[in-house]
Amino acid sequence: MTEGTEGLSAGKCLVPIEECLVHIIMGSASDLPVARKGVKILEELEVPYSVTVASAHRTPDLVEDSVKGSSAKVFIAIAGLSAALPGAVAAHTLRPVIGVPVAGKVNLDSILSIVQMPPGIPVGAVGLDRGENAALLAVRALTLVDDRFMDALKGYHARMREKVIRSGKEVLGE
Repeated sequence: MTEGTEGLSAGKCLVPIEECLVHIIMGSASDLPVARKGVKILEELEVPYSVTVASAHRTPDLVEDSVKGSSAKVFIAIAGLSAALPGAVAAHTLRPVIGVPVAGKVNLDSILSIVQMPPGIPVGAVGLDRGENAALLAVRALTLVDDRFMDALKGYHARMREKVIRSGKEVLGE
């Protein structure tokens, strides 16, 4: 395992791919720090999710099998370098795919690989290393089919608001 990428601890919402609503697919274990950001949000909002490591280039069959065997309503594909994974996932599903570019030596490569998809194979994109925004976007998509996630998002946004207000008071010495 790559340094700093100790495995995910079994969260209460981590389920097999046949039972998930959100499926996070990482191109390699080095993408785990970005995936953890998304996992934290999915755990907090109690969204059933799965995590798979599969490379668009080195294990394309595993990517295809993971996508086709998944019950996910939304996929999050995390990749750096050429960042072909989000497009490879989108090629195997009609469900929404959110691409998360991972920072590296040349950040523009991974960003452009995700946002410059050919016509007919759309991939949503979030900012560099923004696993948490990918998870929040996935949960927003889930609100279209399940109202309980709307309530979870409202609570999340209320907590964010309070955090900003508290930090403002701290800055002003109140």
